[in-house]
This record gives sequence, structure tokens and C-alpha cells, in this order.
Amino acid sequence: MVPESYAVRYSLRLNPSERWEVTTQQVIEAADVRKNYRGGTEGAGLNGFDLTVTAGTVTGLLGPNGAGKTTAVRILSTLLEMDSGQASVAGYDVRRQGAEVRRRIGLVGQYAAIDEVLTGRQNLTMFGRLNHLAHAKAAKRADELLEQFDLVAAAGQAVGKYSGGMRRRLDLAASLIVAPDVLFVDEPTTGLDPAARLEVWAAVRQLVSNGTTVLLTTQYLEEADQLADRISMLKDGKVVAEGTPDQLKTQLGSDWLDLVLTDPAELEVVRRLAEPLADGELKIEGQRLSVPVKDRTRALVVMANSLHEANIEPEDITLRRPTLDEVFLHLTGSKVAV
Repeated sequence: MVPESYAVRYSLRLNPSERWEVTTQQVIEAADVRKNYRGGTEGAGLNGFDLTVTAGTVTGLLGPNGAGKTTAVRILSTLLEMDSGQASVAGYDVRRQGAEVRRRIGLVGQYAAIDEVLTGRQNLTMFGRLNHLAHAKAAKRADELLEQFDLVAAAGQAVGKYSGGMRRRLDLAASLIVAPDVLFVDEPTTGLDPAARLEVWAAVRQLVSNGTTVLLTTQYLEEADQLADRISMLKDGKVVAEGTPDQLKTQLGSDWLDLVLTDPAELEVVRRLAEPLADGELKIEGQRLSVPVKDRTRALVVMANSLHEANIEPEDITLRRPTLDEVFLHLTGSKVAV
């Protein structure tokens, strides 16, 4: 039985720098994948999951807890059998050619699969040995990865003394002992503070720059916006929207004019001034008024002139694109935890 931490590193390769030739541009493909859990709540698992991931990119699976993100990763990495549908990774069928899939992937679960008693270097050397490397080659690969993930200074310290961000970076490094073509990363920054999240984001970007294709699951909208070339939004086990972050934001059809007022008593007056410019429902949060607008430049000029004539000086007035948070709420009616 495979533990929830995914404390397993796949590989049968003896040369850690070797990459298998990926013969398809779409390195991950899934069509109508279904997985239902006996006794599970309605909508749990996967209910017609579709996905394509292009080689050399980061694709984000975005959705709240229970949307099916982890189930999708477990199926694509051969840890869990689907009930029906088709899926392939690096050109190999997930059901019929699982061994070939496992030779080409790495997997980082939601919780670090590293030994806190051992040092960073000892952990990486251990994973090298578990992947059938001779001791000298395992030690050399450990040093390469410590350098790559900026962990050289802490290499001799017990992992129990590492910060959350350092542990996650070490976990990512361990997944690359065999330089996989495809890396599955399941909610990499859950529970980390903002500084540690930035460290992990930098590490993921570095992986992609070195040629690894990454499938990333997250419930953090900002994380998907920062890292993903394409995003698939999940709800109730199926993809409800997909595209680049900008494409998804464009689906709302409007930019937003945000006004922050210094005097709450002016809010009603400003709302009346803004209504003729609105391309949809206005939003009011405290002393902030958000107005969806079509012609962003004209809206800003007209609003600024109207405020001047009304002798109202806002604390701030800005134009912005819709956020992924607003896109997800608009497309699914669900709120993603952030």
C-alpha cells in the first residue's frame, strides 16, 4: 500500500542525467477519466476528467478541496486505477504500460517524504542509492541537486532544523534524482508561510527551465497565476474551464476600476457616478468600490472628471484585470480557499 505522503521515488534508470526521449508534444493526455469512491460524497473523485499537457510547460490543476486534483495525479502516476476512460503519460498508456510511465515520472506529494533525522545530503544520497546508483554516483548527484536548489550551506544539517521552504525544496530535489521528464507536484506549498512559498515557486520555475514538464495541483489562485502556463479549473471531478491565466481572465469580458474612498459617507455618491460606466454588477467592500468596465481608458478619464466635479478625492483609483479568484467564482459559483 502506498502511503499518502507518496514516499516513493520511481525510476529504473542508472544514469541520473539521462532523459528518455518524449515522442509526443502532448506529454500528458487524459480523456473522460472516471473514478468513483464507494461511499464517497456526490461529485467526489473524477467524473469525466479531460486534460492535455504540452512538453516543457507547467500546467496547473486548480480547484477547492474535493474537486478531484489529487485523484487525477494518483491515476496519472499509476498509483490509483481509474474506473473508465483513457490516459497516457509520455506516450505510454497509464493502465497497460504502467512500468514505462513510472520510468519517466517523478512525484512530490502534499507532505515531504524526507527523513528529518538525516542531513540534507544524506537524504539525497539515500534516494540515489534507492534508485540503484552506486554510492559515488549517488553522492555526486546529491551534491549537484544541493547546488541546484541552493541548499549547499544547509547540506550537513539535520532536516529537522530546516524551514518549511527548505524542506519542500529538498523534497523537490529528491524527486529529481533521476531527472524525470514529467514531474507531478501535488499542492507543493500547503501550510507554508509566504516566504517559503516564494522559495518553492522559484524551485519549480528552475525545474521547467531545465526541461522538466510539471503538472501542479493547487487550491491557491495566486500560485496558479504565478507558475502555470495553462490552467485547468476543476469542479466536482471535471474540468469546467481551461486556458492560459490571461485567457481565463478575459472570459469575464471586463476590466475593473477600483476606487478606495477616504470618507465612507461619499460611497453612495461615487456609486451613482460609476453606474453609467459599469459593464455588470458593482462590488462594494468596506470603502472600496469595484466597477466592471469595457473601455478601460475612457472609464478612468470619465470617472476622474466626475469625481473632480463632485469635489471628491479618493484615496486610490486604479485599473486592473480580473483576478483568477473572480474568474473561478464566475465560472463555477464556487469559492477557492486562499
